[in-house]
Amino acid sequence: MIQTERLIRTFCRLVSFDSPSYGERKICDCLKETLQQLGLTVTEDSAAEKIGGTAGNLYAVLPATAGMETLPPLLFSAHMDTVEPSRGKQAIVHSDGTITSGGDTVLGADDCAALAAILEALSVIRENQLPHRTIEVLFSAAEETYCTGIGAFDFNRIQAKEAYILDMSGPVGGAAIQAPTILSFRITVHGRASHAGFIPEAGIHAIGTAASAIHSLKNGWLDEQTTRNIGTISGGSQTNIVPETCVVTGEIRSFSHASAMAAWEETQTAFRSAALQTGAEVELAYTIHVHAYHTPENHPVVKRFETACRKQGISSFLRSTMGGSDNNPLSQHGIVGIVLATAMNNTHSCTEYTSADELRRISAITTELMCSEV
Repeated sequence: MIQTERLIRTFCRLVSFDSPSYGERKICDCLKETLQQLGLTVTEDSAAEKIGGTAGNLYAVLPATAGMETLPPLLFSAHMDTVEPSRGKQAIVHSDGTITSGGDTVLGADDCAALAAILEALSVIRENQLPHRTIEVLFSAAEETYCTGIGAFDFNRIQAKEAYILDMSGPVGGAAIQAPTILSFRITVHGRASHAGFIPEAGIHAIGTAASAIHSLKNGWLDEQTTRNIGTISGGSQTNIVPETCVVTGEIRSFSHASAMAAWEETQTAFRSAALQTGAEVELAYTIHVHAYHTPENHPVVKRFETACRKQGISSFLRSTMGGSDNNPLSQHGIVGIVLATAMNNTHSCTEYTSADELRRISAITTELMCSEV
């Protein structure tokens, strides 16, 4: 029932819109109009004003058909923005069905493949008059910037308690049931400037203090579920001046929120201890971008997905991912979801690609899920 040619046309059209984070206005208007034509009630929230973007989050509802009203609603979510470089991107369909960009931009399959798949599933349902439960759709803005857009959404509007987030690379049939807390930090070490040639002993070396702290910390995998990375170091003003300031930024990820916070506490302790040794002072700041979640393998949201794959003759497999998605904030609001592999490969690069076959597969799975009676 999937109309592959229509699906590819939809995908290529969506790719053609410039839709960087905070600049999704044109693709948002296109999606809004298309959802309305498919019979959904569509509203756009005020997230644009809150986050400084051009478009808000789109929320749409398709009521259940007769006889399916008693089934609980399901939420299908994707994001409208793409990472840079994305300006002027276009989809090139090759003879073997592979779809790439021109090579100087990302393709935007992350997440236009998801948008196209959801629209195709809704089109198939409408033209074939397929019975379905209540379907809720959430197309978010600014997901690539640590889920900023959905963070401004009023979750009380969502009736569904289960969700499918279409936003992961890898072969279609894969699904993530676990993702981490992501915490970024910024540490400023304040030392004391002095002339390095005449009175170096009068200075407090901010870079040296920071280096001592970093040397005492383990980076990379701290255990089987937690990573820490010192990402940038900047400081100093002249080669002949003891550096007065050093700024260090980094990130911690963990499948356990408690472990992420413990790693941050360890990081703070290391910098405070190093500062105490040299007489420096430290400012410590951090931001929790998303919280970890874990969806049990036996949860209905997982079993329904596995059944949908089986009906389509697609092998399913479950995995963990160290990347965040809109499923992280959804889980914080009592919605249990999984993140589906969605016909995207080599994401966040100019070699990103998809294929007609994979787009068809994820569209078929999405249709099965929307029409599921379990």
